[in-house]
Amino acid sequence: MPRLGGVTTLDTVTTPSSLRRAEILAVGTELTTGSTRDTNSGDLAAGLMERGVEVGRITALPDRLDAVSEAFEAALGRTDLIISTGGLGPTPDDLTREAIAAACGADPAVDPALEHWLRDLFERRGLPMAEANLKQAWLIPGAEALPNTQGTAPGWWVEPDGAHVIVALPGPPREMSPMWHREVLPRLLARGLGQHSAAETLRLTGIGESALADLIGETILRAADPQVATYARADAIDLRISAFGAGAGERVAAMTALLAPKVERWLFARGEETWLDALGHRLAARTLATVEIGTAGQLAFLLGPAPWLARAEVLPDGRYDLRHEARRARGAPSAQIGLAVRALERHGDTAVSVAIALGDRVTLERRTAFLAGDEGRRRAGLLACSALWRRLED
Repeated sequence: MPRLGGVTTLDTVTTPSSLRRAEILAVGTELTTGSTRDTNSGDLAAGLMERGVEVGRITALPDRLDAVSEAFEAALGRTDLIISTGGLGPTPDDLTREAIAAACGADPAVDPALEHWLRDLFERRGLPMAEANLKQAWLIPGAEALPNTQGTAPGWWVEPDGAHVIVALPGPPREMSPMWHREVLPRLLARGLGQHSAAETLRLTGIGESALADLIGETILRAADPQVATYARADAIDLRISAFGAGAGERVAAMTALLAPKVERWLFARGEETWLDALGHRLAARTLATVEIGTAGQLAFLLGPAPWLARAEVLPDGRYDLRHEARRARGAPSAQIGLAVRALERHGDTAVSVAIALGDRVTLERRTAFLAGDEGRRRAGLLACSALWRRLED
């Protein structure tokens, strides 16, 4: 595919004209009807946020020219960078090119170099090219084609003026991702992407999201800078503090210093740390053996890759002395600590008991996990991790 000019990659850009705000438009009726899940937008948003770009909106749009055109026009009035996925195919309902052209007040036309590339692609495969494919060779004045090594739909790079950039990417992730990483991201970095940013994530266990919100208070949670938000993850409640612009690090550090003491009793990890990291820190050089009853091996699933897990045993449902099972686990070869967990469905929730044999003591803790079934068993595994983490603090 023809290239129009070279690209220089810069590690950091903080020029006044850098692209600091972005919106993502996911085009395709299959997204708005739920037939296909939009994974592209989440991946793009995460990559942009890592580089100091605020993502203001992620919008899913049907294959209707009026809806897609209006979305581009509105985004041009709000943000610096617009990234779309989907709608670059050859069929009449692939309308992203037409929508960008309408938003920019331009008329698309066949680019001879792109047409040659496209026809050659079909000829090399011994296939006839339908005239419908010719729209994939369209460009508008000022637009550049982005090579697609995985398909027949080139992307678009459009700078309608000195302040905005529009990027159109194909919808299939196997085409979108390579184009984003190989073609678009280097150009964005060269053009000037992002601003100073900072973030801190506090990972909590043993407190619900609503209780955490009450503890922090509405004033802090509604503040624009720094932003403080709570997220219910599969393995924890995350408290994320973030800021953009000059002094972002100082503002995040100050808010973290304010909130960390309030949540200290539930704080088991920071940033990208997992339960494996948190338990590994507290275990130090000690090793663990586990016994599970009624959990379908959820604890073993969580801890499986841990080098300090000496043995993981899953027993069939039945009556067991949990303290005895914890002591028996501790007696396994190379194990210095034994943990036994049992999960029993009860009135739509899950009763969880955790026994831990550490030193000359065996402790027993009983908790209730919200919901039953697979979700209750999964939460039983997490409660066992939490109980062990607290026990290791003693």
